[in-house]
Amino acid sequence: MQGYADLVQGLAGRGLLDDRWRQVFTAVPRDLFIPEHIWRQAPEACEPITSHAAWLELVHSDEPVVIQIDDGAEGGPGVATSSNSQPSMVAKMLGHLQIEDGHRVLEIGTASGYVAALLTERLGEQNVYSVELDPALAELAASNLHAAGYMPQLRCGDGEEGWPGVPPFDRLIATCALRHIPRGFVEQVRPGGVIVSPIARDFWSGALVQLTVQGDGIASGPFRGGASYMPMRSHRLGAGAPVDSSTARSRKGGPDPAGMLTLGFALYAGARLPGVSMWHSEKPGHVQVWASRRDGSAATAATGEDVWQYGAGNLWEEIEQVFLEYAALDSPDAEEFGLTVDADGQHVWLREPRTRVQPAA
Repeated sequence: MQGYADLVQGLAGRGLLDDRWRQVFTAVPRDLFIPEHIWRQAPEACEPITSHAAWLELVHSDEPVVIQIDDGAEGGPGVATSSNSQPSMVAKMLGHLQIEDGHRVLEIGTASGYVAALLTERLGEQNVYSVELDPALAELAASNLHAAGYMPQLRCGDGEEGWPGVPPFDRLIATCALRHIPRGFVEQVRPGGVIVSPIARDFWSGALVQLTVQGDGIASGPFRGGASYMPMRSHRLGAGAPVDSSTARSRKGGPDPAGMLTLGFALYAGARLPGVSMWHSEKPGHVQVWASRRDGSAATAATGEDVWQYGAGNLWEEIEQVFLEYAALDSPDAEEFGLTVDADGQHVWLREPRTRVQPAA
């Protein structure tokens, strides 16, 4: 069975940890921040871990560990609501923060306390601040951190508010997915400082963004690959209008939807078609996708099959049109897209900040 040292060696071997971060990860065992009752995220549901051997195997793997379901409520459907993040993703995010000695860092979403411990090992307790909304998780994190000998600054409160009343931070990292970067985050980071956060896209995938705060209060920077995180509670999506199956209509399929399953297209289409969600299932040689809009419009398409559309308008035809636009732009990779946050909101851009991807008319 792989141990924690093997996990850290694997991360370093993949180029995710420089020498300094490798020392930090080695000094902070992950198991100190994992409670007894945990779950593995499976495709259909969270599966409880019922033996110590399985517990150790999951904790020492490069997988997220679910530490809370249903916001801690009893008798719920078993939806994951907090986790100890996948170690390789943690390593990527900390690398993108570009931390230097003496930096002060604000973490949004303490969860089990593991990332706060890594930051404290790297920077010292006086330079690490971490906010957690859930009282039970905040208590767990504090207990884990203190037992491991770490005493960063902790607060139980709304992470969207950051940490009011303190001087601007050098770095900010969010370990929960955000639908938008709160304006307060930009205001709490000094000019030249860096924000790293997952962004929850309406389309099928999430993305990691690395923003640099400018002197004019604008933050801008590139996307840094995919990132699937549980959303901040205030950024969760509510249910849209139900789909009226009586409006179903079909037509011959167009482009194979398998070609749409890239992060680059998700970023482009998410900006062109705000409010449209898309998800998929995949088997060898066959992909099926579903799309919906909150007004009840919906569509499904599959490799080699007819397209079905529901509700007002022709949602799949809108998606196909945007896909043709994307192809005409030479199907840019995700790394060619970026995000700017200013007083007017947040804007996806392609190749340079001036080239914003505007919503379709």
